[in-house]
Amino acid sequence: MNKNKILKLYERVSNWPAGQWLFSRMIGFKAPYFNSIDSRIITLKANHCECVIKKKRSVHNHIKTVHAIAVCNGLELAMGMMAEASIPKHLRWLPKGMDVNYVAKAGTDIRCVAKVPEDAWQPGDLLVEVTAFDANDVEVVNGHIKLWVSEKK
Repeated sequence: MNKNKILKLYERVSNWPAGQWLFSRMIGFKAPYFNSIDSRIITLKANHCECVIKKKRSVHNHIKTVHAIAVCNGLELAMGMMAEASIPKHLRWLPKGMDVNYVAKAGTDIRCVAKVPEDAWQPGDLLVEVTAFDANDVEVVNGHIKLWVSEKK
């Protein structure tokens, strides 16, 4: 697979001091809503992305765990970056929906993971596996984000 410009940029910038933070801020500049969870992309490669949401007051719910919607936002960020880094040049993607299960309290920093098989990029519906883990690798959220993949015009 040929690397696209997002993946090349991540690989170049992430090796700098504070490079992952800088790359994540660049993404937040292009898509400002993701700044609301102050996340950091920690792994980005073809068909796989991981980001971390710090457990802090701005993402707490009423019981002082990471709010479920903040976790969903992190999962969407991981999915979007994975898609941008992976999709072949002749295709495009749009999210169609998200189906998630909250399976445990999110009481620590949260690592959000999105992944698809290598051969997944075909026109039509694509289910992206998304999972969120706490700092002890306990699964706190799992599910899928459905994408519509189509040929570029």
